[in-house]
Amino acid sequence: MKRIAVLTTGGDAPGMNPAIRSVVRYGINQKLEVMGVFRGWWGLINEELKVLDHRSVSGIINQGGTILKTARCVEFRTEEGQDRAYGTIKKYNIDGLVVIGGNGSFSAAHEFYKKYKVPVVGIPASIDNDVNGIDYTIGTDTAINTALDAIDKIRDTATSMERIFVVEVMGRESGFIALTVALAGGCEDVIIPERKLDLDVICHGIVHGNLVGKMSWIIVVAEGAGKAEDIAKKITEITSLETRTVVLGHVQRGGRPTAVSRDLALNLGKNAVDCLIAGKTDIAVGLAGGNIVEVDFEVSIKKKELKIDNLFNLVKILT
Repeated sequence: MKRIAVLTTGGDAPGMNPAIRSVVRYGINQKLEVMGVFRGWWGLINEELKVLDHRSVSGIINQGGTILKTARCVEFRTEEGQDRAYGTIKKYNIDGLVVIGGNGSFSAAHEFYKKYKVPVVGIPASIDNDVNGIDYTIGTDTAINTALDAIDKIRDTATSMERIFVVEVMGRESGFIALTVALAGGCEDVIIPERKLDLDVICHGIVHGNLVGKMSWIIVVAEGAGKAEDIAKKITEITSLETRTVVLGHVQRGGRPTAVSRDLALNLGKNAVDCLIAGKTDIAVGLAGGNIVEVDFEVSIKKKELKIDNLFNLVKILT
């Protein structure tokens, strides 16, 4: 193992830059040459890469996003695109890949490894925390704190103006962010993809609360469970109470990574390099039970089953 390459793919997550920094500087410490691939798989296909030195990653530990950029790459799903990517790897004498991304990125990396046998290790970075086999992905803590900060501010207005707010957070298939933020933010209700939406029950609670003097209400909804605007409209129709919406959207992807996201990224970057040096491949490194573990890509890309009942019930109990 003499030369490795690192790339970021899929949606960006705060903490990707510290992970890149760790891979580059630890790799150099281990006498490896490290190349950065720009725009993910697209960069491998189109030879958008360069050697990174110690100074290349200076000053990025506190930056959100990824200096290597990221992109969705339809071409990589084709045999021609994969062949071109493999050609780039051979041309530049790359002995192994570190892929920073989520379960979609790992699925692509797994298929690429099976076909071309290029050693590859994944570092899980996804604000949705949807990589199976590990507890937390890089970026999750930052995204949650970003959403929580926004909800704390919305709470001030909701209380002052005595209004209902429906706040939409990210999470197409997972309610992890919504549940965690709703609990930490003291929100009155949460709507997630894993549970069937029953607006009648929610509205009954709002009307009852209004009758006994509770004049403000915050409902957090994961984007995959419904659109805030549609839900707010129905709540107003049922309760006749004014309901406002806030869609946090991509603000959750950005911002300075928290200490938790940075520390996790730095440790996983080091471990990913160690795995490649040791000849390990087709795996992701991640945090589980307080320890850094290695998870086969085949396991990591399976749907993550969240134990949501306790969190969901606690949100309701503490309302």
